[in-house]
Amino acid sequence: MAQNHVDMQLRHHIAQCRDVELFAGSKGDTLSLLAIAQRAPSSMNTQPWHFHVVTGEPLELIRKGNTERMMAGSKVDREIKMNHGYEGPHRDRQVEIAVQLFEAMGIERDDKARRQDWVMRGFRQFDAPVSIVITVDKALEHDTIAHFDCGAATYGLVLAACSKGLGSVINGQGIMQSQVVREHANIPEDQVIMTCVAMGFPDESFVANDVRSRRSPNDSAASFVGFD
Repeated sequence: MAQNHVDMQLRHHIAQCRDVELFAGSKGDTLSLLAIAQRAPSSMNTQPWHFHVVTGEPLELIRKGNTERMMAGSKVDREIKMNHGYEGPHRDRQVEIAVQLFEAMGIERDDKARRQDWVMRGFRQFDAPVSIVITVDKALEHDTIAHFDCGAATYGLVLAACSKGLGSVINGQGIMQSQVVREHANIPEDQVIMTCVAMGFPDESFVANDVRSRRSPNDSAASFVGFD
């Protein structure tokens, strides 16, 4: 019975995790979440991740630097390789969630100002009070297994946050100007910035929080071999 209860709780938290508009969190909350996230499995127990928790003035400087550079037309400055355009079903899913969000927010296709404002939220770390920057040891910069391990730890962090009533956004936009983040978050030179997570208490009045991204059915994502 106890295991069934845990499984039900886990399924609930996975279903509830979503992007949020955020209110303030606390250092104590964050420390407890990191303790859970660091229990994530990693190849050969290498634990290649690092967490840099940023708030207050340093985070405001990151918001300012990100916004100024992106509005000035600066090129994306990420430290890890990124996709240069999705195609096929991946592009379809990208468009679908954008349509869901814009419809919920009442943003028309030709409303360039509101669409731009929506994009800029990501560069501002969604105005969250806390941003957790996830990095990997530079010696493992091109090790895709280490990247996978960092993803596991990041997902653990998000699930732990959700279990405590906190909202979080895994936010690739927040590190699009990585040199800004590196400077103000004091990232050591022997680490590479992977992503960041904006975190705080969710604003339930923000209508985009009611949007649930759709998922492909299991029969299109999984195959079974050797079963009756």
